[in-house]
Amino acid sequence: MRAVVFTDFQTFPSLTEVERPVPGPGEVLLKVAGSGACHSDVAIYEDFAEGTPGAIAPGFTLGHEVSGWIEETGPGVHGFTKGEAFLAYGPIGCGHCKACSRGQDTYCENVASMPYLGIGLGRDGGMAEYVLVPARNLVPLGDADPVDAAPLSDAGLTPYHAIKNALPNLAGGGRFALVIGLGGLGQVAVQILTALTGATVIATDMKDDAMRRAEANGAVTVPGGENQVAAIRELTGGRGVDAAFDFVGATPTIKTAQASMAQGGRLTVVGIANGVTEWSFFTTPYESTISNTYWGTIADLHEVVAMYRAGQIRPEVERYSMDDALEAYRKLESGQLSGRAVVVPHV
Repeated sequence: MRAVVFTDFQTFPSLTEVERPVPGPGEVLLKVAGSGACHSDVAIYEDFAEGTPGAIAPGFTLGHEVSGWIEETGPGVHGFTKGEAFLAYGPIGCGHCKACSRGQDTYCENVASMPYLGIGLGRDGGMAEYVLVPARNLVPLGDADPVDAAPLSDAGLTPYHAIKNALPNLAGGGRFALVIGLGGLGQVAVQILTALTGATVIATDMKDDAMRRAEANGAVTVPGGENQVAAIRELTGGRGVDAAFDFVGATPTIKTAQASMAQGGRLTVVGIANGVTEWSFFTTPYESTISNTYWGTIADLHEVVAMYRAGQIRPEVERYSMDDALEAYRKLESGQLSGRAVVVPHV
């Protein structure tokens, strides 16, 4: 079968013929319906050098946003029928620590001893015709479109978990939420905030077309630039926002979010651009917090799928055949994508 393989550090991936995998105990073989291309994939093969923090050793098949149909089950796996559609929860922890027991494999306490971080993260992923997934990591899609659902396993789950943690800040009337960065995750975040809260959602980006899409989903937009913070605070009557979500994570965007906060507000840095910032007692709004988050839980993903099936969230998807999978990554690198690139191997 064909797969997009990460072959070496700081090397563009290759479209390669590999053997079709066979499910082992507790595993299911999925016939891939869709596999989302994510900026995290680009970081794996482009940004990290061997031995640096965060580097994952090659080679393996990319793709951690995966949906598919049951093709085959391994020993000890029951309750699945060939052809049923599922979304794959990407993180894979040890399975027995406290974090994994609550379905939060992203915070596995034994991560240092694990051979990989997850599907497409050290273990062969779904940017292929078939992929192996632990049966525990499958979330049923029912009759929902599995191709458009593929990005939900990251671009839906990550903002959902961040927003869910911040819901106490947004409960009640007259609340404001700020979304910085309107790529794949930021656009879904606007939809989730609109569906789950009564807050006024303020969204900001440097791209006009991204802001227009956010407006279509209920956001009030503020363009980036010199007067960005003043415009955000003006929309809140000068008080600031109750919850901010930075989907970039660069130093300037973190500082913009900090400067926009209300007293008692919560800033969640979701983007992993390695930004840094400063804290000062006299310039930080009282009892405000800065947090970060990484992916979410399996239970969260079930809730994300429920929202998708109810029509409350809908990722913007650009479909690519396997022949064009590398082109999808080239467009992702150059910022030419307006939606989430999803590779559809079986077309």
